[in-house]
Amino acid sequence: MYASQHMVRTGRRGLAHEFAMSLADLTASLKSLGLAGSLAWHDVVARYRGSVLGPFWITLSMGFMVGGIGFLYAHLFQVPVQEFVPYVACGIVFWGMIANTIIDGCGAYTGAVSMLNQTALPMFVFVWRAVLRNVINLSHHLIIIVAVMLIYGQWRSADLLSAMGGFALVMCNLSWITLIVGIASARFRDVPQIMMSLTQFAMFMTPVFWKPGGKLLDHALLVFNPFFHMLEAIRAPLLGGDPPRFAHVVLALMALAGWAVAFVVFTLTRRRIVHYL
Repeated sequence: MYASQHMVRTGRRGLAHEFAMSLADLTASLKSLGLAGSLAWHDVVARYRGSVLGPFWITLSMGFMVGGIGFLYAHLFQVPVQEFVPYVACGIVFWGMIANTIIDGCGAYTGAVSMLNQTALPMFVFVWRAVLRNVINLSHHLIIIVAVMLIYGQWRSADLLSAMGGFALVMCNLSWITLIVGIASARFRDVPQIMMSLTQFAMFMTPVFWKPGGKLLDHALLVFNPFFHMLEAIRAPLLGGDPPRFAHVVLALMALAGWAVAFVVFTLTRRRIVHYL
């Protein structure tokens, strides 16, 4: 009798029950954001333990990249340095955050095997952990943008509120992408390599360190490029400009559609993730 009751309690009870359990997992994870943040902070500290500069080594190398590309391309494209260097700085820093969040999200579950096997934490906690880990890394790299904007006076025209709104929309989209790639990577171990190749390709197709102009702004390469809208939703307001037409609408629709698809995928695979690992 006990065995049959146990099977009833732990077995599948239909899609409605699975949806309710997934929603409960999401709700519980939102109450555990503090724990996710602590795990993310511990990941960053553990990664750079014993290092003199810690994550600032990456900030330093990124700063050299901004300086090298900014000054070189400004002369090649015949663009004023004071205009192009801030553009490149924002592009490289925020593109790094976007690409690294997606790549890092591939290990959201595969990198937490021991915790998943030994604890009953909500599955979404590991998604927030991966996202917050990259937000912490971004906080170090923002030093580059602050320094460049102070040097070239771009801070006078920066619209911080609009940039923060764009950043919020970007993080909403990166969260569901992290969930999708995290589940896919747990099932198929080739996904991280695929995502690395895709983000590298997307970097050259997206104006990270080249400026589109004229008719190119209406080209399908940019209009249908979600990374372009993500990048410009943050960068354009910081540089005193306006994001591309419909950028916020595109990101909002992406977030709604993406989260709907991601939540369905999570509902169908929630019980299997641990077995995939």
